[in-house]
Amino acid sequence: MRSWSLWAFLPICFSLCTAIGLILVYFIARQYDTITSLGWQSSNNRRSPPYISIAGNQPPASCVFSQVMNMAAFMGFLIGFLRYLQLKPKVRKPWLNIACLITFSLASFGMTLVGNFQWSNDEDVHNAGTSLTFGLGTVFCWLQSIATLRLNLRNEGRRLGIIRFVLSAAITLSMLLYFSLMLRGHHLHGARTQWCLVMFLLAFIGTLSVEFRHFNFDVVCMEHQEPPVTLSDRFSVVSENHPGTTMQTQDQPGYF
Repeated sequence: MRSWSLWAFLPICFSLCTAIGLILVYFIARQYDTITSLGWQSSNNRRSPPYISIAGNQPPASCVFSQVMNMAAFMGFLIGFLRYLQLKPKVRKPWLNIACLITFSLASFGMTLVGNFQWSNDEDVHNAGTSLTFGLGTVFCWLQSIATLRLNLRNEGRRLGIIRFVLSAAITLSMLLYFSLMLRGHHLHGARTQWCLVMFLLAFIGTLSVEFRHFNFDVVCMEHQEPPVTLSDRFSVVSENHPGTTMQTQDQPGYF
């Protein structure tokens, strides 16, 4: 049995660390009695519903929440970029791969807005970040599900594609139900649905480890050389020394 690439653990670490971090935020908020429990309806009207954003709205929970979201945004962007490099040599029409990269990059940017602009301090920016994260994150899941079936890497795409389509459907239904319950004022059920939505999203990203285990991503550092005298000579040297793309992934160690 071939050993796994260490990059396979990146999506798993992203999902587990983000989930643990958000749960920690919830328990800190519960410790300081700022939100109600997810388990039952509280009779104390001073407590806020246990939405994730509200749990991370007041310090010290807000400090942990910002750190968790910033780390999740960085790791999420890295995963999306590596996934783009992984699929780049496999696709004939690049629009699907480029769309995946753009949507998840914007979703990762939305995470930074959610984490750094608390709901009580700047509601408009915070809600914009929420829309980017949930909306474009959902689009990314559907696009990746389609790409999984089309490319069928290592003959794993069909089985893995079914799992991803099921998760994408669960994410979409959870998001629609979440907004519906929230607008109707059923905040406890809306908060529960939001937590389910986030966990489905994290589970989806975690499935990327299945394909990452076959690939290696390496960085090559080269000494800078003096450029040629003319622009035409420069392009000639570049084409001779770097005949292909400088970023690639492959079953054997690639270079980018």
